[in-house]
Amino acid sequence: MKLEFKWSRLESFTASELYEVIKARESVFVVEQHCPYQETDELDPYAWHLSALVNGELAAYARVVDPGIDNRQPSIGRVMTLKKFRGQKIGRTLMEEALKFTEQKYPGKDIKISAQVYLQKFYGSLGFHSSGEPYDEDGILHVDMIMSVNKS
Repeated sequence: MKLEFKWSRLESFTASELYEVIKARESVFVVEQHCPYQETDELDPYAWHLSALVNGELAAYARVVDPGIDNRQPSIGRVMTLKKFRGQKIGRTLMEEALKFTEQKYPGKDIKISAQVYLQKFYGSLGFHSSGEPYDEDGILHVDMIMSVNKS
């Protein structure tokens, strides 16, 4: 399986690409997680959108929000793998690409995520550490996590 990455700003998506991303995000974050909320938000125009494609089909997605918009530091969010592609370690590869891009685009800046609590160990294995106590976000426990520039 060959994974192809595509980075886009909101305005550079084709209508079809944007439709696929919105459909996928709603499928995972609203329908699967039984979480009725406004999935597209005011951060999308200030983000880099990462699509991971397998044979031209969207398999996974994440976004990197510019620093100074929602947080001091750049943040990675909306990380998801579509159901049919799970179990193939695409999520790890997606996050590694997102981290590499973020470190290059915003050198010297810590990176923040809001992780679902059950994924703390996964994000910890990528170099993130918890920052604060778990909190409820739309009925799902989350915890802020930071990847420090000084990874000591």
